[in-house]
Amino acid sequence: MSLPCAVPDRNQIDNIMIDNAKEIVSAAKSKMADAVKFLEEDLKTYRVGKANPSVFNNIVVDYYGTPTPIPQVASVTTPDAKTLAIQPWEKKMIPAIEKAIMDANIGLTPQNNGETIRCTVPPLTEDRRKELIKKVKAAGESAKVVIRNARRDAIDALKKAQKEGLPEDTEKDLEQNTQKETDAFVKKTDEIVSAKEKEILTV
Repeated sequence: MSLPCAVPDRNQIDNIMIDNAKEIVSAAKSKMADAVKFLEEDLKTYRVGKANPSVFNNIVVDYYGTPTPIPQVASVTTPDAKTLAIQPWEKKMIPAIEKAIMDANIGLTPQNNGETIRCTVPPLTEDRRKELIKKVKAAGESAKVVIRNARRDAIDALKKAQKEGLPEDTEKDLEQNTQKETDAFVKKTDEIVSAKEKEILTV
């Protein structure tokens, strides 16, 4: 004799739907946070007229057949405000690192003494400042596109959930919550872009 299946009551169904809807908002927030984090990391790699080891984070060299960022094959230090020193773990990597820096076209000319590669950071020209600010603004806009797309996808999913039975007041609350998160992350993006522009103009 088979036992009757337990049928979830209305409250249980509502709670499951609400939890799922909250997860939609949480996932959107996570995507927005990732977009802001990516922007922050990306802007660190811009050469803005003072020695900053992060400029090498996205420059890769061939390390035993694997494209590897410079900081993973060498120690990068700043002996002074205008100098970057690169000490490869293996001396034979010196030519590959020098070539990668030249190919990256970031305005640095590497020189080596057989042990260490040194790059003197030249001051920014007016044209270079304008070019960098344009890049910074474009990166900020790209981050905002990701943030707004996450908002749109979340609200679409919430509306769909409402049609499937999510209480209307819950849907409205979560929609407002999503908009608040969107506004906060857009504001954070603007602050990051503004700070980088100021740095470029004052170096």
